[in-house]
Amino acid sequence: MASWQLNLATLYFRLSRIFSRPPRQFDVFKDRAGFEKFPGSKPFVPAEVQTVTAAGLPAEWLTPPGAYPGRTLLYIHGGGFVLGSINTHRNLATNIANVTHARGLIFNYRLAPEHPYPAAPEDCLAVYRWLLSEGVRPEKLIVAGDSAGGTLTLSLLLRLRDLGLPSPAIAVCLAPATDLTLHGDTILTNARTDFVLEPRQAAYWVKLYLGQADPSDPQVSPLYADLHGLPPLLLQVGDVEMLFSDVIRFAERARQAGVDVTLEIMKRGQHVQQVLARLLPEAREAITHIGQFAESKMDGSDKIR
Repeated sequence: MASWQLNLATLYFRLSRIFSRPPRQFDVFKDRAGFEKFPGSKPFVPAEVQTVTAAGLPAEWLTPPGAYPGRTLLYIHGGGFVLGSINTHRNLATNIANVTHARGLIFNYRLAPEHPYPAAPEDCLAVYRWLLSEGVRPEKLIVAGDSAGGTLTLSLLLRLRDLGLPSPAIAVCLAPATDLTLHGDTILTNARTDFVLEPRQAAYWVKLYLGQADPSDPQVSPLYADLHGLPPLLLQVGDVEMLFSDVIRFAERARQAGVDVTLEIMKRGQHVQQVLARLLPEAREAITHIGQFAESKMDGSDKIR
């Protein structure tokens, strides 16, 4: 049964959708500026923040109290490949670092349309290599991302495997877009219940990101890749969001390839509602499950101080 907080938030989003007119023309730079004003709800436990440069990119270390000395979280922010930054996702990354007892690294990868594919996945690989060069042990490393960041997380895992580089211990993806052809059933059937994404806008963002790339390229759309050899995955998605079928189809294909997949479906869950963890019990529960997943899949030797 949905909490009263989720019912109230759903009503608010529904009314906002009804009374806001969709623009005839999208303005990604205006959207980007607006998104910067929404950092999500404050983290439950504040982290020590240290500004660094990772592989030439702006980054921050987020160290919550109780982080295990050897455990690291690499967080890849979402935003449709055209929006988002350290600022918009710092709080979500902090909450995930806290429940996984990890020191978190969040960074600004290059965004479209200024930097279309393959800029973003190249930056993710470069930062991963940087972590290894800094002495981070892959068996103590978690990679996580939401939405487009979840897509980039899966693409990174595939690239690491193909290059023969060590994989992280686990990966966590919150509502990743796994099929950028946008052919998933729920892209349209859930368009009226997803109050975060909108089909025309999503298609516009994907077009800006892809440039001349083929949307069915497995490096772009992980759903079409050979998925063998990936580390244990936790996938979380809401059943009323547009990307629901993307995540379900990917989970099925990954399991068929022998991947250890944990799929969590949030009833009436909006797209990446984990950002509202202070407001929604369902969001807090989802984040708690991320911590439980990490504890169940990692050997715990990094707990020793």
